[in-house]
Amino acid sequence: MIWQFASRYFRAKKSTNAINIIAWVSVSAIAVGAGALIVILSVFNGFEGLVKSLYTTFYPSVKISAVTGKSITLTAAQLKQIAAVKGVADMTEVVEEKAVLRYGEGDQTIAILKGVDNNYNKVAAVDKSIAHGKFDTGDENGYKAILGVDLELALGVDLERDLTPVSVYLPRRNVKSVTTPEDALGSGILYPSGSFAIQQEFNSKYVITNISFMRGLLGMNNDEMSALEVKGVSGLDDVVLKQRLQAVLGNGFTVETRYEQNQALYAIMQTERWAVYVIMSFILVIAAFNMIGSLYMLVMEKRKDITILNAMGARSRLIMRIFLTEGLIIAGIGTVIGFGISIVFCLLQQKFGFIKLEEDSFLVSAYPVSMHISDFILVSVTILVIGMAASWYPAKRAARQHMELKAT
Repeated sequence: MIWQFASRYFRAKKSTNAINIIAWVSVSAIAVGAGALIVILSVFNGFEGLVKSLYTTFYPSVKISAVTGKSITLTAAQLKQIAAVKGVADMTEVVEEKAVLRYGEGDQTIAILKGVDNNYNKVAAVDKSIAHGKFDTGDENGYKAILGVDLELALGVDLERDLTPVSVYLPRRNVKSVTTPEDALGSGILYPSGSFAIQQEFNSKYVITNISFMRGLLGMNNDEMSALEVKGVSGLDDVVLKQRLQAVLGNGFTVETRYEQNQALYAIMQTERWAVYVIMSFILVIAAFNMIGSLYMLVMEKRKDITILNAMGARSRLIMRIFLTEGLIIAGIGTVIGFGISIVFCLLQQKFGFIKLEEDSFLVSAYPVSMHISDFILVSVTILVIGMAASWYPAKRAARQHMELKAT
């Protein structure tokens, strides 16, 4: 009965046409707010998914490193034990260290040298992001390097026409006394074989080379490494894989998921997302003021009906619920229209990408969008709360409305 009264009040022609107009203005405002919020959250989802995919290219599912210090030692038996853990797809040994690089007689720059073994591209996917040349780390006959494209540009490396090597200077380990700067540094040469383009953070800092080159310069043993990077089987949660590996290794190693390796980045993305949600929710709050005006005018319009209902024994609570339901109808119609517009917009953007990013400003040419059902639920709950809050005062006013009926 409550829904029948409320829906009839919404559809029926009012004595003052302005009431109908204001009601539909309220619907339109909510539709715009709901649609805009879904579109913006979907764009955030798109960028978040893109960034995560880029980081997935470089970071493993789980990373095993030292609790203290820069290196760990894993015997062949331990590596075999790790490989046998349920959910481990592949793993690779890596050695990382900051180094000073110089190309020919050019300027020096500081980068992170990452030595990898032959299994590296089964764990990461840097070989799928080669911009120039090819992925080749060389061997003992000549070690090679794959540079980030920003480093390639900073050093002035010419992969096509120049065979000049890159000079590498690394700090020596366990040096007790130093008489000249050279005593503290180990040096070697790398021949550039390619460059990769993933994301600026990697492109400007990393050089990938052979792990044997790094172990030789740093004086490491063959079972010593900076970290062991592990790839999980498809569909397995990184947290589950971490727990299984931690159970095997004990507390003598640090085991981090991909999220934990980039915790600051993911925290920033979530903070930005919620900040945008709060700001955009104010559009819905503004729309709620139209609802208040529309419902208040409807209460004034239906004073006679309210009095008749009171005379028939209707309690104030019933009257209040009728006008609360009226507010929910306005909010609901606006939400459905807004969702419909946003879904059509997002599908068109996914297919045609008609809203472009600035040329060469990112790895994609158009704004990425990704619709999540959780966003629709969040926006629906938000509109429900705002709609109930906006309807409360007019409904309360209606419940207190009294009018004397006079016979004519």
